[in-house]
Amino acid sequence: MKRLGEIALGILTGIGGFLEAGSLATSAQAGAEFGFRLGWAILLGAVCLALLAEMAGRLAAVSSHTLPDAMRDRFGATFYVVLLGVVGLVSFLVLASELGGVCIALELATGLGHRWWALVVGFVVWLVLWKSRFGVVEKAPGVLGLVTLAFVVAAFRLHAPAGEVARGLVPSLPDHEPARYWFLAVSIFGASVSPYLFYFYSSGAVEGRWDRSYLRINRITAWLGMGFGGVVSVAALSVAALVFAPRGIRLDQYPQAALLLAEPLGRAGFWLFAAALGIACFGAALELALELAYFAAQGLGWNA
Repeated sequence: MKRLGEIALGILTGIGGFLEAGSLATSAQAGAEFGFRLGWAILLGAVCLALLAEMAGRLAAVSSHTLPDAMRDRFGATFYVVLLGVVGLVSFLVLASELGGVCIALELATGLGHRWWALVVGFVVWLVLWKSRFGVVEKAPGVLGLVTLAFVVAAFRLHAPAGEVARGLVPSLPDHEPARYWFLAVSIFGASVSPYLFYFYSSGAVEGRWDRSYLRINRITAWLGMGFGGVVSVAALSVAALVFAPRGIRLDQYPQAALLLAEPLGRAGFWLFAAALGIACFGAALELALELAYFAAQGLGWNA
């Protein structure tokens, strides 16, 4: 029963890990500009991320090593230091974007400019990391992230055509603006396959003291978790395709995206979008900050 609970929590963690500022923005842009045709990029990202997460969890369960541990032991300290610099820089930039996403959500909710929230959000993220246990940081954002299912509800309320959604999951060539089409495809894939997520996943497996008996749990958690996050992303793309594409609206700013749920869900949709953006980005910021600490500490052989 305990392990069934771990699978359920793992799926919820997949929502918080897969969905964040970049995924929501690129999915909505793709739906607004190309309808359902870029659903395949989300599917590809979800499959790749599930494979990488399953691999990271399997490594941790069999060897009791995280990915940074294994890379340092296999390739040596010099290689690891270079990798630490590259991954650290990229993760820091992504962390800044997630903090910005929380600030934008607060701006939508309060009307106070997002710049005024930067220090407050940074302090709250630090405080949660300092005071909370790993299990809280790992699971709580995923549970709260259930609010992102509002996109799935909205897609059903708009009667998203199942046939067109399914056809969009098959790669196709663009019929207009090919450069923009491929740019968005790469952006969706890049936003989905974030290295911090499977590094964090392997750290969670070691913290949870996984062994070989968890291999099946790991496989189910990775595939269902990332698959669930992918479904929500496809739903966000579908809602944008139904709400913005017919009107020829291109999304350039988050305040525009806030109207995504307004048509199918009314005024409550605006608040649900703000909550979904804020919670998803806050959870991603927590995971990113921990991943940076774990990546440095584990790779350098410190006790994290």
